[in-house]
Amino acid sequence: MEHMDHLEHLDKHLVEELAQVARETVRDELREQTRRQRRTAMLYAASGAVALYAGGALALALGLGLAAGLPGWAAALITAAILGVIAYLLRGAAHPKHPHAAAVGEAAVPPGTPYPPMPSEAPSGRTSIPRARTTGLEPAQGATGAAPASG
Repeated sequence: MEHMDHLEHLDKHLVEELAQVARETVRDELREQTRRQRRTAMLYAASGAVALYAGGALALALGLGLAAGLPGWAAALITAAILGVIAYLLRGAAHPKHPHAAAVGEAAVPPGTPYPPMPSEAPSGRTSIPRARTTGLEPAQGATGAAPASG
């Protein structure tokens, strides 16, 4: 029996050692991935900063060009208006107002609606919309048919 206890101790030791090696391997791999992603993020940030300065220099050049024939305040106002229009157009390009165009004659269905909307008129070839089956229970006198308020 002592021999089995010794093997059990070796099994536990082997499992602990394998778990330690696996942890170190994963840690090293994550460290390497983080290093690469950090470098990529720094390059994107530097690119954005340089693009911001380039845009500022372009706006300054536009303003100075307009100031050659206009008063300085008018040139600055026109430059600001042009930049505002560009910003508005870029915002609109990022968030389209109507991502799904509705068919002609149909109402647009808001996202998240669990069922399609009821048609405003009967389908062609029919004179009325068929009634649903009744359960035999009639509403109480004075009932409005409105759903009970929750809460």
